Amino acid sequence: MEELQKILGNFDENLNSITREIGISARVEGVKIVLEGEEADVALGMDVLGGLLDIIRSGESIDKSRIVYCIELAREGRAKDIGSLMSGVVAITARGKQIKCKTLGQKQYVDAAKKNTVVFGVGPAGTGKTYLAVCLAVAALKSKQVEKIILTRPAVEAGEKLGFLPGDLQNKVDPYLRPLYDALQELLGLENYAKYMERGVIEIAPLAYMRGRTLSNAFIILDEAQNTTKEQMKMFLTRMGEGSRMMITGDLTQIDLPEGKRSGLSHAVKILKNVEDIAVCRLTDKDVVRHALVMQIIRAYERDSEKTNAIAGGDNK
Repeated sequence: MEELQKILGNFDENLNSITREIGISARVEGVKIVLEGEEADVALGMDVLGGLLDIIRSGESIDKSRIVYCIELAREGRAKDIGSLMSGVVAITARGKQIKCKTLGQKQYVDAAKKNTVVFGVGPAGTGKTYLAVCLAVAALKSKQVEKIILTRPAVEAGEKLGFLPGDLQNKVDPYLRPLYDALQELLGLENYAKYMERGVIEIAPLAYMRGRTLSNAFIILDEAQNTTKEQMKMFLTRMGEGSRMMITGDLTQIDLPEGKRSGLSHAVKILKNVEDIAVCRLTDKDVVRHALVMQIIRAYERDSEKTNAIAGGDNK
């Protein structure tokens, strides 16, 4: 009965979402859910419910985004793969919450990071690229695989002007590094976070601060890498010293570089994709784990971009 209640959701909102998305009807008889509709649609609904049950039995909760993801996997005949997501714990927060992958794309990303020294995570906003990278970094630090964590981002303005922000350079770039601070504080707790920062075990700095250094025995994360130039990316990648690992994350649809400047991320992914011990993981809108609407927003922008490119292509002809 407890499992049934979790699948149904408040006022049957979960079940209603499933039936609406698939185009079937459902009713509850005791502890059973009876599905009615076209044979193929009912089979799809059964696969979705089975996937959601795997999530519940692993101790995880169900929300709209997970329901949509289960339906998409079921349509691809991969609903049974949901169980594999629930098996591995990426990290544990300061409050004891287990962090697990929520999509198959995320699992491939995490697995690649465990097997390779350098990993590129490329995908849209909300796919967990940065958060999972920080989780892996903290796990590596706690298990003494590395001695320090270094997190960096290029200080490129996304429509705002750094010069108008108060304070010195560190104060000016802090807003750009906020997602990294937030993730670290959740995973370590405020007290441990402050202690590690004070001792220099965790370093968060603008990309410009990396020049001329050799970073050994460290877990190094470059976030918002789409806003690096080719020269900056090369500089960053060649900082790696003995015993270090790197994760580079970015979204190639959100480049804020001046017009005419090629993204160092797109260039690096192209020339390094076949190099041994380097992995390139591409996350998609299916891997979005924020509000279910974020996935729809990303897809709407993609469709608009495709339409614009098609029109431009026609004009060029």
